[in-house]
Amino acid sequence: MDEIKNMKRVVIKVGTSTLTHPSGQINIRHVEELVKVISDIKNSGYEIALVTSGAIGLGAARLGLKQKPKDTPSKQACAAIGQCELMNIYDKLFNEYNIIAAQVLLTKYVLSDERKENVENALEMIINKGAVPIVNENDVVAIDELELEVGENDSLAAMMACLIKADLLIIMTDINGLYDKDPRANPDAKLISVVEEITPQIRLAAGDAGSSLGTGGMATKIRAADIAMSHGIDMLIVNGSRPKNLYDIFDGNDIGTYFKAKKQ
Repeated sequence: MDEIKNMKRVVIKVGTSTLTHPSGQINIRHVEELVKVISDIKNSGYEIALVTSGAIGLGAARLGLKQKPKDTPSKQACAAIGQCELMNIYDKLFNEYNIIAAQVLLTKYVLSDERKENVENALEMIINKGAVPIVNENDVVAIDELELEVGENDSLAAMMACLIKADLLIIMTDINGLYDKDPRANPDAKLISVVEEITPQIRLAAGDAGSSLGTGGMATKIRAADIAMSHGIDMLIVNGSRPKNLYDIFDGNDIGTYFKAKKQ
């Protein structure tokens, strides 16, 4: 992965399981370390955009719920409450390292119609000004996916990477990468280090691995890889429980599963 050292623009996506404890409460140690590492990497010369999940989970925890609600209005309420807390945390922590955070709430519909250019222009200016765009899906208004139970930020992160012409997409999750079978049920499962093509076998290996507070699974990450690779963007899946794994990536060390796109 030595070529990663020569990349400049990177999208980092963090899931709910990386940001919170199983209780849904914010994992302060993880988030503090994540922001510190991202700030340090940015200071070394990389352009960073952060796609974050966690609003609904944080909102549910703030309301004293043990798991995400099932009905759409409750999910919307949790998203609205949790987004305030999420951005307050990010803004406070990034400010400690003199990094400006910028909130961007999107829907996949916006990224697929004529408004896409407006988003692209805004994101480009935010990055050029030296700020870190912090992107989340606008779950308060994007209710179609909430009702269908398929709302996830992995595809949004891939679409973001394409929009800003990123060199690399990093997805941080609660597993070390893609295995040939579910490692939670199969102790002999082997990590797949490099993927150069999304084959039916790769899709089959993905299965489902969502948490009670998150909405994604490995299948959604394969879908994100498909989007990114088709646009010539490399992608990595790494374990988010150790934010310093990001250092290993930018040092060129082998870690996680590397989806290597064919460059055009």
